[in-house]
Amino acid sequence: MIGCGAVLVALAGLLMTLPHFISEPYRYDHSSPGGISLTSKDPRWVGAWWLGFLISAGMVALAASPYFFFPREMPKEKYELSFRRKVLAGATSPVSKSENSPSEQNPGESLKKQDGLAQIAPNLTVIQFIKVFPRVLLRTLRHPIFLLVVLSQVCMSCMVAGMATFLPKFLERQFSITASYANLLIGGLTIPSAIVGIVVGGGLVKRLHLSPMRCGTLCLLGSLFCLLFNLPLFFIGCSTHQIAGIIHQPSTQPGLELFPGCAEPCSCPSEDFNPVCDLSTRVEYITPCHAGCTSRVVQEGLDQSQVFYTNCSCVRAGSPVLAGSCDSACSHLVLPFILLVSLGAALASITHTPSFMLILRGVKKEDKTLAVGIQFMLLRVLAWMPSPVIHGSAIDTTCVHWALSCGRRAVCRYYDNDLLRNRFIGLQFFFKTGSLVCFALVLAILRQQNKEAGTKASNCSPGLEQQLLVSGPKKQPEDSSV
Repeated sequence: MIGCGAVLVALAGLLMTLPHFISEPYRYDHSSPGGISLTSKDPRWVGAWWLGFLISAGMVALAASPYFFFPREMPKEKYELSFRRKVLAGATSPVSKSENSPSEQNPGESLKKQDGLAQIAPNLTVIQFIKVFPRVLLRTLRHPIFLLVVLSQVCMSCMVAGMATFLPKFLERQFSITASYANLLIGGLTIPSAIVGIVVGGGLVKRLHLSPMRCGTLCLLGSLFCLLFNLPLFFIGCSTHQIAGIIHQPSTQPGLELFPGCAEPCSCPSEDFNPVCDLSTRVEYITPCHAGCTSRVVQEGLDQSQVFYTNCSCVRAGSPVLAGSCDSACSHLVLPFILLVSLGAALASITHTPSFMLILRGVKKEDKTLAVGIQFMLLRVLAWMPSPVIHGSAIDTTCVHWALSCGRRAVCRYYDNDLLRNRFIGLQFFFKTGSLVCFALVLAILRQQNKEAGTKASNCSPGLEQQLLVSGPKKQPEDSSV
């Protein structure tokens, strides 16, 4: 089954590459004289987006091939098979039902049978499983430790889903780097840091033999330090550079203002997008037409050619403008930013194994399998599905200029970088705070349970002392006679 599932994943990866082969060629506007010369820094640059899915599908297919050489059933222990047969025989035997009526049956034995049925859930029929599942589900969801740990994992998964979906785009817009470089930083620093955090968390649990109380403390510390490393991210970034013709009004829908009279004779269409940058003033124009340029010059270089537009009537001193968007003034801050993100990812990943152990040690033995299944179901439904939608909606609210297609908003051309940074990092901060609060409540409940266990032990100890005092004098005559 594992091999078949991996093959299906590989086929899904292949299907995701089909749009590249069956769609029409990419089309661009022809608003600039001489056509458009795109570079990898241009926001319209597409690249071989399908190649990653193709390589990943091939690697998954190769990794799945060894599973087909495993036996159909793994060898099982003899005592496990005999236990399963006994429980199934006791549950389905009509003789046992007639001999022991419900009123005469020992409640301890019935509980044992129910526990046995829960332990062999994979061997139950569909009807038996449907009868057992609601009771186990309610019992698991009512467990405070399980519920709080799952909620903390939901918050962490919301953070991870938002980062995985929109962090490359955030880095592109905030620091003016290429899409390939942004994904290279994430794949080379952030993901390995998260892997190291998971391994370190598992090693600490195994090496130090952490109790549930200490697992909760480790999760709380990991969430706290992850939150602290998130705070400097609010201040690492730059404001949006000046863009001619874009109005920044937070209270209303931004749009295009009237361009100076120099561009009016050109009748520039507002739907076109071919940005050019005035390097002397760091002012960006939507198209060369909006800058009033009439000619185009190509300068050949060793690595790549540069396109300049000249005779620009709307540019100060009529200086030439360079094709492409203006670079950010804080591109050098991308490495400190990604390092802080990677450290936060490592600290958040340390909580993975301890939180999983809290679930396994908190629920009953017969409920562990279903508890893990319920955990992953809640993570998918509450985190991985809504989180990209929440992050995407928050990012869309920071757009200051939308491209129109058939009179409707199509894609955002420019963002308010300060607002984008505050809302994207603010969402991350919100989810990390939620995880911290849940782990703090888990730790408080564990402390309360330890106090109650201590008081019960102290209440039982005087009774034991009295039994020892009573039994002592009875044994003294025997010792004296001997």
